[in-house]
Amino acid sequence: MKTLKNLALSGTMLLSGLLFTTNISAQEQKAPQLTDPEIASVAVTANQIDVEYAEMALKKSNNKTVKNFATTMKNDHNAVIKMAVDLVTKLKVTPKTNAVTKSLLDGAAKEKAILNAKSGKAFDKAYVDNEVAYHESTIKAVESILIPQSKNAELKALLVKAVPIFKTHLEHAKMIQKELK
Repeated sequence: MKTLKNLALSGTMLLSGLLFTTNISAQEQKAPQLTDPEIASVAVTANQIDVEYAEMALKKSNNKTVKNFATTMKNDHNAVIKMAVDLVTKLKVTPKTNAVTKSLLDGAAKEKAILNAKSGKAFDKAYVDNEVAYHESTIKAVESILIPQSKNAELKALLVKAVPIFKTHLEHAKMIQKELK
């Protein structure tokens, strides 16, 4: 896993780039400071990326379990996006693109290229492995960065509400991951 320092330099890391490693000093372990509009952008973008991964799995996979999981991912993440869009509309806040959002999109483009190059069981395994890693890093980032930095109580509540959904997804993905080994 790369450090935040590398995230700032490369701008191409996924949400896991927001997380800390033990290989760097405490002074270097600084989370990016985000405003509520930037947090909203990160939240919507992270969920949209997982919807896109799910849509890819629905097209490429022939495995019923993987397809069912992808359908759940698509439906649940679209529901979270709708809640976020409804909230920012209510609050009259425009999500603001930022370095983290751009990093998520860059990382997703790379991961999609990797997934597109695979088929059959290799695709299924790569998709589910990515879902495990993506949900682990997303949960950590939401809990350690997005929730603590949220100033608006309703935005914070939405993020808190989403965490159990993401944890359920993670456990589901881990179960499928074991089946695919």
